[in-house]
Amino acid sequence: MKQLINALFATALLMLTVGCAPRSRYTTVEGFMLGTTFRIVANTTAKTADIYAEAMRIDTLAKSSMSIFNPQSLISRINSNQADTLDIHLLRNIAVAAQMHSMSGGAYDITVKPLTEAYGFAAKEKVENPNIDSLLRFVGFDKFRVNGNRIVKSDPRVQLDLNSLAKGYTVDLLADRLEAMGCSDYIVEVGGEIRAAGVNASGREWRIGVDSPFEGNQNPGQNCQTIVPLSDRALATSGNYRRYYTDSEGNKVVHTINPKTGKSVVSTLLSATVIAPRCVVADAMATMFMAMGAEGAVTLAQQLKEKGVEVYFIMAAEDGEYSIFSTIEN
Repeated sequence: MKQLINALFATALLMLTVGCAPRSRYTTVEGFMLGTTFRIVANTTAKTADIYAEAMRIDTLAKSSMSIFNPQSLISRINSNQADTLDIHLLRNIAVAAQMHSMSGGAYDITVKPLTEAYGFAAKEKVENPNIDSLLRFVGFDKFRVNGNRIVKSDPRVQLDLNSLAKGYTVDLLADRLEAMGCSDYIVEVGGEIRAAGVNASGREWRIGVDSPFEGNQNPGQNCQTIVPLSDRALATSGNYRRYYTDSEGNKVVHTINPKTGKSVVSTLLSATVIAPRCVVADAMATMFMAMGAEGAVTLAQQLKEKGVEVYFIMAAEDGEYSIFSTIEN
Protein backbone atom coordinates (compact mmCIF):
# COMPACT_ATOMS: atom_id res chain seq x y z
CA MET A 1 0.00 0.00 0.00
CA LYS A 2 2.79 2.37 0.96
CA GLN A 3 4.48 1.74 -2.41
CA LEU A 4 1.20 2.48 -4.22
CA ILE A 5 0.73 5.75 -2.30
CA ASN A 6 4.32 6.78 -3.09
CA ALA A 7 3.80 6.00 -6.78
CA LEU A 8 0.58 8.02 -6.90
CA PHE A 9 2.28 10.90 -5.11
CA ALA A 10 5.20 10.83 -7.57
CA THR A 11 2.78 10.78 -10.53
CA ALA A 12 0.81 13.72 -9.12
CA LEU A 13 4.03 15.65 -8.52
CA LEU A 14 5.17 14.99 -12.10
CA MET A 15 1.82 16.17 -13.49
CA LEU A 16 2.01 19.30 -11.34
CA THR A 17 5.55 20.01 -12.54
CA VAL A 18 4.64 19.53 -16.21
CA GLY A 19 1.53 21.63 -15.79
CA CYS A 20 3.54 24.51 -14.35
CA ALA A 21 6.30 24.38 -16.95
CA PRO A 22 6.15 27.08 -19.63
CA ARG A 23 4.78 25.80 -22.92
CA SER A 24 6.23 26.67 -26.29
CA ARG A 25 3.89 28.48 -28.65
CA TYR A 26 4.18 30.21 -32.00
CA THR A 27 4.54 33.92 -31.52
CA THR A 28 4.97 36.70 -34.06
CA VAL A 29 7.24 39.71 -33.67
CA GLU A 30 7.17 42.49 -36.26
CA GLY A 31 8.67 45.93 -36.70
CA PHE A 32 11.19 47.96 -38.63
CA MET A 33 14.93 47.51 -39.00
CA LEU A 34 17.59 48.46 -41.55
CA GLY A 35 15.13 50.89 -43.12
CA THR A 36 12.67 48.12 -43.96
CA THR A 37 10.31 45.71 -42.24
CA PHE A 38 11.14 42.58 -40.30
CA ARG A 39 9.02 39.65 -39.16
CA ILE A 40 9.80 36.74 -36.87
CA VAL A 41 7.53 33.78 -36.25
CA ALA A 42 8.91 31.37 -33.68
CA ASN A 43 7.85 28.44 -31.56
CA THR A 44 9.33 29.59 -28.29
CA THR A 45 8.84 30.18 -24.59
CA ALA A 46 10.60 33.55 -24.83
CA LYS A 47 8.58 36.69 -24.31
CA THR A 48 7.64 38.73 -27.36
CA ALA A 49 9.17 41.81 -25.76
CA ASP A 50 12.48 40.01 -25.27
CA ILE A 51 12.62 38.89 -28.91
CA TYR A 52 11.78 42.39 -30.08
CA ALA A 53 14.50 43.84 -27.85
CA GLU A 54 17.03 41.42 -29.37
CA ALA A 55 15.95 42.47 -32.87
CA MET A 56 16.43 46.14 -31.99
CA ARG A 57 19.85 45.43 -30.49
CA ILE A 58 20.93 43.67 -33.67
CA ASP A 59 19.45 46.49 -35.77
CA THR A 60 21.57 49.03 -33.89
CA LEU A 61 24.65 46.84 -34.25
CA ALA A 62 24.13 46.33 -38.01
CA LYS A 63 23.51 50.01 -38.70
CA SER A 64 26.53 51.12 -36.69
CA SER A 65 28.75 48.69 -38.59
CA MET A 66 27.49 48.21 -42.18
CA SER A 67 25.06 51.00 -43.13
CA ILE A 68 26.21 53.37 -45.88
CA PHE A 69 23.15 55.48 -45.05
CA ASN A 70 24.47 56.17 -41.54
CA PRO A 71 27.33 58.71 -41.81
CA GLN A 72 28.61 57.63 -38.39
CA SER A 73 28.73 53.91 -39.16
CA LEU A 74 32.08 52.16 -39.32
CA ILE A 75 31.82 51.50 -43.05
CA SER A 76 30.97 55.17 -43.71
CA ARG A 77 34.00 56.27 -41.70
CA ILE A 78 36.16 53.77 -43.59
CA ASN A 79 34.80 55.09 -46.90
CA SER A 80 35.63 58.66 -45.84
CA ASN A 81 39.05 57.55 -44.55
CA GLN A 82 38.29 58.46 -40.94
CA ALA A 83 38.96 54.86 -39.89
CA ASP A 84 40.77 51.81 -41.25
CA THR A 85 40.07 49.11 -38.64
CA LEU A 86 37.43 46.55 -39.57
CA ASP A 87 35.11 44.97 -37.02
CA ILE A 88 34.11 41.30 -37.08
CA HIS A 89 30.97 42.01 -39.11
CA LEU A 90 32.80 43.84 -41.89
CA LEU A 91 35.50 41.17 -41.94
CA ARG A 92 32.92 38.39 -42.33
CA ASN A 93 31.04 40.20 -45.08
CA ILE A 94 34.18 41.08 -47.02
CA ALA A 95 35.22 37.42 -46.86
CA VAL A 96 31.88 36.32 -48.35
CA ALA A 97 32.09 39.08 -50.96
CA ALA A 98 35.57 37.91 -51.97
CA GLN A 99 34.21 34.42 -52.61
CA MET A 100 31.38 35.79 -54.76
CA HIS A 101 33.80 38.03 -56.67
CA SER A 102 36.03 35.07 -57.52
CA MET A 103 33.12 32.76 -58.31
CA SER A 104 31.53 35.25 -60.70
CA GLY A 105 34.69 36.20 -62.54
CA GLY A 106 34.51 39.71 -61.14
CA ALA A 107 30.83 40.39 -61.90
CA TYR A 108 30.12 40.76 -58.17
CA ASP A 109 32.08 43.59 -56.57
CA ILE A 110 31.48 45.55 -53.35
CA THR A 111 33.59 48.51 -54.52
CA VAL A 112 30.86 49.75 -56.91
CA LYS A 113 29.69 52.46 -54.50
CA PRO A 114 31.00 55.38 -56.64
CA LEU A 115 28.92 54.00 -59.52
CA THR A 116 25.76 53.26 -57.54
CA GLU A 117 25.99 56.78 -56.10
CA ALA A 118 26.33 58.31 -59.55
CA TYR A 119 23.26 56.39 -60.72
CA GLY A 120 21.30 57.52 -57.66
CA PHE A 121 21.05 54.17 -55.84
CA ALA A 122 23.24 54.86 -52.80
CA ALA A 123 21.65 57.63 -50.75
CA LYS A 124 22.60 60.38 -53.21
CA GLU A 125 20.87 62.08 -56.12
CA LYS A 126 21.77 60.67 -59.51
CA VAL A 127 24.29 62.49 -61.65
CA GLU A 128 23.25 63.43 -65.17
CA ASN A 129 25.70 61.93 -67.66
CA PRO A 130 28.20 60.61 -65.07
CA ASN A 131 31.83 60.20 -66.13
CA ILE A 132 31.91 56.41 -65.89
CA ASP A 133 35.51 56.03 -67.05
CA SER A 134 36.66 58.35 -64.29
CA LEU A 135 34.69 56.46 -61.63
CA LEU A 136 35.96 53.07 -62.79
CA ARG A 137 39.44 54.04 -61.63
CA PHE A 138 38.25 53.52 -58.06
CA VAL A 139 36.27 50.31 -58.66
CA GLY A 140 37.68 46.81 -58.35
CA PHE A 141 38.48 44.20 -55.71
CA ASP A 142 42.16 44.73 -56.48
CA LYS A 143 41.87 48.31 -55.25
CA PHE A 144 41.99 47.26 -51.60
CA ARG A 145 43.25 44.48 -49.35
CA VAL A 146 42.69 43.34 -45.79
CA ASN A 147 45.77 43.17 -43.60
CA GLY A 148 44.77 41.53 -40.32
CA ASN A 149 41.79 43.62 -39.29
CA ARG A 150 42.86 46.70 -41.23
CA ILE A 151 41.79 47.76 -44.71
CA VAL A 152 44.46 49.11 -47.01
CA LYS A 153 43.29 51.04 -50.09
CA SER A 154 45.28 51.68 -53.23
CA ASP A 155 43.46 55.00 -53.52
CA PRO A 156 41.62 56.91 -50.75
CA ARG A 157 38.62 57.32 -53.06
CA VAL A 158 37.91 53.56 -53.00
CA GLN A 159 34.64 52.86 -51.15
CA LEU A 160 32.78 49.73 -50.04
CA ASP A 161 29.06 49.02 -50.31
CA LEU A 162 27.74 45.93 -48.49
CA ASN A 163 24.05 46.49 -49.25
CA SER A 164 24.01 43.36 -51.40
CA LEU A 165 24.59 41.10 -48.39
CA ALA A 166 24.04 43.15 -45.20
CA LYS A 167 20.35 42.26 -44.91
CA GLY A 168 21.10 38.57 -45.32
CA TYR A 169 23.84 38.82 -42.72
CA THR A 170 21.45 40.53 -40.30
CA VAL A 171 18.90 37.76 -40.85
CA ASP A 172 21.59 35.27 -39.85
CA LEU A 173 22.37 37.27 -36.70
CA LEU A 174 18.68 37.18 -35.73
CA ALA A 175 18.30 33.48 -36.53
CA ASP A 176 21.46 32.57 -34.64
CA ARG A 177 20.18 34.50 -31.62
CA LEU A 178 16.86 32.64 -31.72
CA GLU A 179 18.70 29.32 -31.77
CA ALA A 180 20.84 30.45 -28.84
CA MET A 181 17.56 31.08 -27.00
CA GLY A 182 16.60 27.45 -27.61
CA CYS A 183 14.29 27.94 -30.58
CA SER A 184 14.35 25.30 -33.33
CA ASP A 185 11.13 26.19 -35.22
CA TYR A 186 11.19 29.69 -36.65
CA ILE A 187 11.21 31.94 -39.67
CA VAL A 188 13.08 35.25 -39.80
CA GLU A 189 12.47 37.77 -42.59
CA VAL A 190 14.09 41.18 -43.11
CA GLY A 191 13.09 43.08 -46.23
CA GLY A 192 12.37 39.87 -48.13
CA GLU A 193 15.51 37.96 -47.12
CA ILE A 194 14.60 34.85 -45.14
CA ARG A 195 15.97 32.07 -42.98
CA ALA A 196 13.79 29.27 -41.64
CA ALA A 197 14.23 26.24 -39.42
CA GLY A 198 12.05 23.37 -38.30
CA VAL A 199 8.34 23.54 -39.05
CA ASN A 200 5.47 26.01 -38.95
CA ALA A 201 2.46 25.91 -36.64
CA SER A 202 0.86 23.27 -38.89
CA GLY A 203 3.86 20.98 -38.48
CA ARG A 204 4.96 21.44 -42.08
CA GLU A 205 7.89 23.10 -43.82
CA TRP A 206 7.68 26.84 -44.13
CA ARG A 207 6.43 27.96 -47.55
CA ILE A 208 7.84 31.06 -49.25
CA GLY A 209 6.33 32.97 -52.15
CA VAL A 210 8.54 34.22 -54.99
CA ASP A 211 7.18 37.44 -56.45
CA SER A 212 6.33 37.82 -60.11
CA PRO A 213 8.90 40.25 -61.57
CA PHE A 214 6.70 42.55 -63.61
CA GLU A 215 7.85 46.16 -63.67
CA GLY A 216 6.39 48.22 -60.87
CA ASN A 217 5.46 45.27 -58.68
CA GLN A 218 5.77 47.09 -55.37
CA ASN A 219 3.59 44.74 -53.32
CA PRO A 220 5.69 41.85 -51.99
CA GLY A 221 3.72 38.67 -51.49
CA GLN A 222 0.61 39.76 -53.40
CA ASN A 223 1.63 38.54 -56.85
CA CYS A 224 3.54 35.27 -56.52
CA GLN A 225 5.08 33.39 -59.41
CA THR A 226 5.66 30.27 -57.33
CA ILE A 227 5.87 28.98 -53.77
CA VAL A 228 8.86 27.01 -52.49
CA PRO A 229 9.31 25.00 -49.28
CA LEU A 230 12.02 26.09 -46.86
CA SER A 231 13.41 24.51 -43.70
CA ASP A 232 16.86 24.74 -42.08
CA ARG A 233 17.99 26.95 -44.94
CA ALA A 234 17.90 30.56 -46.16
CA LEU A 235 16.37 32.27 -49.19
CA ALA A 236 17.00 35.60 -50.89
CA THR A 237 15.74 37.18 -54.10
CA SER A 238 17.21 39.95 -56.23
CA GLY A 239 15.55 41.57 -59.21
CA ASN A 240 15.50 44.69 -61.33
CA TYR A 241 11.75 45.23 -61.37
CA ARG A 242 11.48 47.51 -58.30
CA ARG A 243 14.62 49.63 -58.07
CA TYR A 244 14.97 51.23 -61.50
CA TYR A 245 14.18 54.37 -63.45
CA THR A 246 14.14 55.56 -67.05
CA ASP A 247 16.75 58.13 -68.06
CA SER A 248 16.28 61.16 -70.30
CA GLU A 249 16.99 59.04 -73.38
CA GLY A 250 14.39 56.43 -72.48
CA ASN A 251 16.85 53.80 -71.27
CA LYS A 252 16.04 51.64 -68.27
CA VAL A 253 18.59 52.10 -65.48
CA VAL A 254 18.59 49.39 -62.80
CA HIS A 255 20.41 49.19 -59.48
CA THR A 256 22.59 46.22 -60.52
CA ILE A 257 25.86 47.65 -61.89
CA ASN A 258 28.53 45.89 -63.94
CA PRO A 259 31.83 46.70 -62.15
CA LYS A 260 33.82 46.13 -65.33
CA THR A 261 31.89 48.42 -67.68
CA GLY A 262 30.29 50.69 -65.08
CA LYS A 263 26.96 50.29 -66.83
CA SER A 264 23.59 49.25 -65.50
CA VAL A 265 22.99 45.52 -66.06
CA VAL A 266 19.82 44.91 -68.05
CA SER A 267 19.37 41.33 -69.26
CA THR A 268 16.67 38.74 -69.76
CA LEU A 269 17.23 37.59 -66.16
CA LEU A 270 14.45 39.43 -64.32
CA SER A 271 14.65 37.77 -60.91
CA ALA A 272 17.11 35.48 -59.14
CA THR A 273 16.05 33.54 -56.06
CA VAL A 274 18.72 31.59 -54.19
CA ILE A 275 18.43 28.98 -51.44
CA ALA A 276 21.61 28.40 -49.42
CA PRO A 277 22.60 27.29 -45.91
CA ARG A 278 23.04 30.89 -44.68
CA CYS A 279 21.22 34.04 -45.68
CA VAL A 280 24.32 36.18 -46.19
CA VAL A 281 25.39 33.75 -48.91
CA ALA A 282 21.93 33.58 -50.50
CA ASP A 283 21.68 37.38 -50.47
CA ALA A 284 25.08 37.91 -52.06
CA MET A 285 24.54 35.17 -54.64
CA ALA A 286 21.19 36.58 -55.74
CA THR A 287 22.89 39.90 -56.56
CA MET A 288 25.83 38.05 -58.13
CA PHE A 289 23.56 36.15 -60.52
CA MET A 290 21.76 39.35 -61.55
CA ALA A 291 25.12 41.00 -62.27
CA MET A 292 26.21 38.03 -64.39
CA GLY A 293 23.16 38.04 -66.66
CA ALA A 294 21.04 35.08 -67.74
CA GLU A 295 23.56 32.89 -69.59
CA GLY A 296 26.38 33.14 -67.07
CA ALA A 297 23.98 32.78 -64.12
CA VAL A 298 22.45 29.56 -65.45
CA THR A 299 25.86 28.01 -66.14
CA LEU A 300 27.14 28.79 -62.64
CA ALA A 301 23.88 27.73 -60.95
CA GLN A 302 24.16 24.29 -62.53
CA GLN A 303 27.62 23.90 -61.00
CA LEU A 304 26.54 25.14 -57.56
CA LYS A 305 23.70 22.62 -57.34
CA GLU A 306 26.24 20.00 -56.27
CA LYS A 307 27.35 22.31 -53.44
CA GLY A 308 23.90 22.60 -51.91
CA VAL A 309 22.84 25.87 -53.55
CA GLU A 310 19.48 25.93 -55.35
CA VAL A 311 18.06 28.65 -57.58
CA TYR A 312 14.82 29.78 -59.16
CA PHE A 313 15.41 32.16 -62.09
CA ILE A 314 12.65 34.04 -63.86
CA MET A 315 13.66 35.22 -67.32
CA ALA A 316 11.96 37.17 -70.08
CA ALA A 317 10.90 35.10 -73.06
CA GLU A 318 10.41 36.17 -76.68
CA ASP A 319 6.63 35.72 -76.52
CA GLY A 320 6.35 38.18 -73.64
CA GLU A 321 5.86 35.42 -71.09
CA TYR A 322 8.32 34.17 -68.48
CA SER A 323 10.92 31.44 -68.89
CA ILE A 324 11.83 29.53 -65.73
CA PHE A 325 15.11 27.88 -64.81
CA SER A 326 15.05 26.07 -61.47
CA THR A 327 17.23 23.60 -59.58
CA ILE A 328 14.96 23.53 -56.53
CA GLU A 329 13.77 20.09 -55.49
CA ASN A 330 10.20 20.32 -54.21
